[in-house]
Amino acid sequence: MAKTFTSAAQPCVGMAHEATVRGLGVGVSDDGPDTPVVLLDADGRVVPIFISADQAQSIDHALRGEPFKRPLTHDLFVEMVAEFGGAVDRVRVDGLAEGTFLAKIDAEQYVDGERRPATFDARPSDAIAVALRVDCSVIVADDVLDRAGRPPEEFETREEPGPGPERDRGED
Repeated sequence: MAKTFTSAAQPCVGMAHEATVRGLGVGVSDDGPDTPVVLLDADGRVVPIFISADQAQSIDHALRGEPFKRPLTHDLFVEMVAEFGGAVDRVRVDGLAEGTFLAKIDAEQYVDGERRPATFDARPSDAIAVALRVDCSVIVADDVLDRAGRPPEEFETREEPGPGPERDRGED
């Protein structure tokens, strides 16, 4: 992933909206039926972002507050950032190109008492998984919301049954 150092956290182009993670679901994508999707609520609309099964599992564990016995990649990333004196400030879903969502992770590090902001390109699923672990803002650019946001009533929601013995808890 590319790392870009900046003199200040880069703002989203145009207006931006704070989002909440509504949850996970399944949808139909180019990959076929039952493709995992993370749903973001922002400004009264829902932005569906198709993700991999691994990313869905990581986001699910963060949403439920159920840590794996061994750290997942996102847990490791958060620990490493903190160990190196950094912190994640926010994540941004700030672009949509050819059907692919683009995201950034805005972070900072203090060196010799001086703040050094950094921005990292990221997949939205990674950025969201990190944001859930550090409890930072998820921001959706106005352009992304205009292009991909849907009315909430377009989504059928059902509660998933509680965890059962088949649920992967990362204990192997």
